[in-house]
Amino acid sequence: MIGRGCKLDPKLISALIERWRPETHTFHLPCGACTITLEDVHLQLGLPVDGDAVTGSVHSADWGAVCYELLGAIPDNINGSQIEMDWLRDTFPEPDDNSTELEKIRYTQAYILQIIGGYLMPDLSRNLIHLRWLLKLVDFRATGEFSWGSAVLATLYREMCGAMRPNKAKIGGCLSLLQLWARFRFPFLRPRMDHPYTFPLITRWNPLASYARLPTCLEDIRLLLEQRSEAQFQLTPYEDLAIRTVISDEYLQNPNAWHVKVPLVNFAIVEMHQSDRVLRQFRFRQPITVAPEVLDDYHKIDLRQLHTDWPRFWSHYIQMWEDRYNYIPTREPIIVPELVCAPEYMPWFRIHGKPYLQSEEERQRQLCVQRERRSPLKPRRRDDDAGPSIEPTQSPGPTTGPTQSPGPTVQPSTPTAQPLQMMPAVARGIAGGAVRELFFLPIPINLWVSNTSAINDVITSTVTILSRRVILPTPTTRILAGASTTHAGSWTKEESNA
Repeated sequence: MIGRGCKLDPKLISALIERWRPETHTFHLPCGACTITLEDVHLQLGLPVDGDAVTGSVHSADWGAVCYELLGAIPDNINGSQIEMDWLRDTFPEPDDNSTELEKIRYTQAYILQIIGGYLMPDLSRNLIHLRWLLKLVDFRATGEFSWGSAVLATLYREMCGAMRPNKAKIGGCLSLLQLWARFRFPFLRPRMDHPYTFPLITRWNPLASYARLPTCLEDIRLLLEQRSEAQFQLTPYEDLAIRTVISDEYLQNPNAWHVKVPLVNFAIVEMHQSDRVLRQFRFRQPITVAPEVLDDYHKIDLRQLHTDWPRFWSHYIQMWEDRYNYIPTREPIIVPELVCAPEYMPWFRIHGKPYLQSEEERQRQLCVQRERRSPLKPRRRDDDAGPSIEPTQSPGPTTGPTQSPGPTVQPSTPTAQPLQMMPAVARGIAGGAVRELFFLPIPINLWVSNTSAINDVITSTVTILSRRVILPTPTTRILAGASTTHAGSWTKEESNA
């Protein structure tokens, strides 16, 4: 499902990374500061965000023994504490009616490892998975208690911060989440789809989507972001009734979990969720914000510190996460759309932020993108969500505020035509009744639990860890090519208060 639908666009990803501010974990655009939040992870990926921090030990005296005990097999090659996902695919075939409960459990563990390492939190290798994740799958009941969404977001934040370095040409993390966030927020970068929304929302754009009339080069994407984001950026796309109707009520019961301003912890990674800087995205009025808590020094800390006790090392930040509901910013509801920001916010942002990367003269350039030719038998639908067509425009951008021309860029690598592919089969059996809903898949499958017969669902098939929903997309079957990034100049911390 997700594998077939996520064609990564390295140029779009590069254009977004150019506008990323590591100090505030926000994108700077003419419309103000915006970012990917816990709400986006929750609704795009369907992952839980209100749970325990994902942390623990990453050291083992014998990872081979761990693999044998939990998976029943030892990989041919263990690279430190990592194994190849190809080995997982080759070693654990899809279970059938004659498979034992233990075989089904091991297949499920291997399958989840591939999802984590190939899609949710891939590193630059795209084919290796750290065995620390296997330790989180010993008890499926405990697995469902973690905040997997915050771990995915922390990893993506860390990767985007690292991609800002001038000598960095690749980026890891859940790039599909980054790209789909942009498509939901920027109508002028959105492929057209003639089909209704489905959940999780990241499955929206599949090969049936039309990419005609969309910009295809980095310079044009930059220009559109400069010209149109102020007027067309969608602060609250999930308020659309067509989207709201496909989201289960359980995902909307506790929006406070999205608003917390706390550190996101994922083993060696700690990144701040700066919700106070994007309150408009939560339907609250945006005031001028205080200087951010900068954790740049922590970017030097990684899993190479093999013997570190991460729960103790990050105990202060883990405690903040556990007390996260004490760290909700002051929220003022928006009364009228014209008052979405405090009157002084945008003038302040234009001074302290980086709303424009191009000069005023460069922003006046006209952009021509070829229109799609539509057959008389295929008229344009009213509910096409591609937004206005991209025609030659004259930039109405403000004449005030600082400007900055993009610095030299590294050309993105060749776009991956199909970076993810869906596995031919899914986990069909989980033993002991411990797991009920783990995968969200668009095809009917059979599930076995200890005290019931096969369960069929002709529309969607899901498996849950107890009452906690952990909906994960499908893993890769091939190495996922990373997206190249570009660097748009540098700035000082004094300039980053916005």
